[in-house]
Amino acid sequence: MTHIWVDADACPVAVKEVLYKASERTKIPVTLVANQSLSVPPYPQINSIQVEKGFDVADNLIAARCELGDLVITQDIPLAAEIVAKGVTAINPRGETYTEANIRQRLAMRDLMEELRSTQQISGGPPPFGPKEKQKFANSLDRWIAKNHNT
Repeated sequence: MTHIWVDADACPVAVKEVLYKASERTKIPVTLVANQSLSVPPYPQINSIQVEKGFDVADNLIAARCELGDLVITQDIPLAAEIVAKGVTAINPRGETYTEANIRQRLAMRDLMEELRSTQQISGGPPPFGPKEKQKFANSLDRWIAKNHNT
C-alpha cells in the first residue's frame, strides 16, 4: 500500500491542507514527521510523529521508513537525494519532482547558495509561497496519485 511521508517542520500549511483533502478522498495514509507537536485532522489514515529535536532526526526517520511506491514531500535537498537513491518518489512543496536526472544539480545549487549566503554575497531565500505554488503542488500530487494508487 502506498504511503505519503511529509517532512513537516517547514511544510507550508496550504500543502498540508491539500494532502489532508487528498488523503480523505483516496484513503492513502499520510504521516507528518516533525520535531514539534502537530495538529492533524481526525481521519484514521492521517497521523503525525514527533521526533526529538536535532539535526536531521525527522529526515532520518522518513528515509528509514519510506518504501518503494511511497511519496515523500520535502524541500530538504539532501533528504530528497537519499529518497531518490532508494527509488522512492520525492516532490517539494512547490510541486517539483526530484529525479535521478535533476538531484545532483539541485545539490550543487543548494551548496552554492549556502556558500554565497554564508559569505553574505546574497541574502534571502525562495520567493513567497502562494496560490500558484499551491496549485502546482496539487497538480503534481494528483498526477502521482493517478499513476500510483488504485482507488
